[in-house]
Amino acid sequence: MTAFQWPIWLQWADIRMGQVIWFAAMGLITGSFLNVLIHRLPLIILNAEPQGATPFHLHTPGSHCPHCLHTLQWFELIPLVSFLANRARCRHCGQGISVRYPLIELATSVLFVVCLFKFGFSLQAVWGCFFCATLLTLAMIDAQTFLLPDTLTQALLWVGLVGSAAAWTSIPLLHSLAGVVLGYGVLWLVSRGFEFFAGKEGMGEGDLKLLAGLGAWVGVGGLLPLLLLASISGLIFGIIQKIRGQLGDNGHFAFGPFLALSGFACFFLGISMGA
Repeated sequence: MTAFQWPIWLQWADIRMGQVIWFAAMGLITGSFLNVLIHRLPLIILNAEPQGATPFHLHTPGSHCPHCLHTLQWFELIPLVSFLANRARCRHCGQGISVRYPLIELATSVLFVVCLFKFGFSLQAVWGCFFCATLLTLAMIDAQTFLLPDTLTQALLWVGLVGSAAAWTSIPLLHSLAGVVLGYGVLWLVSRGFEFFAGKEGMGEGDLKLLAGLGAWVGVGGLLPLLLLASISGLIFGIIQKIRGQLGDNGHFAFGPFLALSGFACFFLGISMGA
């Protein structure tokens, strides 16, 4: 008697489901680490830890409640699950936990699965996951602190170029290099022109570096659509904030999140001028 075999379509479905679960789980775990980066990296850059406190790094001190400072155990650090199990509160002091943490974990997980479905179970999908994780982190840090750390923007740029050179992305190396140069150069000209006519800084250096990094991933053909999408969405946001009286005296707001959102759109949808 021959052994029973599942139909071929069901075997394929099982494999695909396993891949989805794996990418989703890796996204949740990565998202948990991104929460650490989003919280700690700006503090490290600004040297904002309290005087006499334990040296503050990405790995020390251990994860703890920001209210009672209790060091969390492993079972309190399970992505998404611990937040739901504890009903969004610290088990020790009862203080609420920001919903930002599970949202970042969930968003990272969804982005990783999207990379799987776009690129298949491949190294290109893994490269895409790096792009998503880095860009999401930069967007969140900029939205909260107006900082775009060089560590992350440079990583985005160089990993994009390496992926292009190794054919792990769909962008030819020359287009990727041109995207880097043009991405930085265009915003540099816009920024300097605004300073000349308005007499004040219009765009931070971090935005220039972020667009250069994005240029490595979307290529020179994707830069103009990306910048147009970011500018239009940023303009709409600025107008709404101005009407609501929440724009601030200097009229500044973080542009990084709009570059990031447009970068996701161009990366996943393949929006390009065909260069």
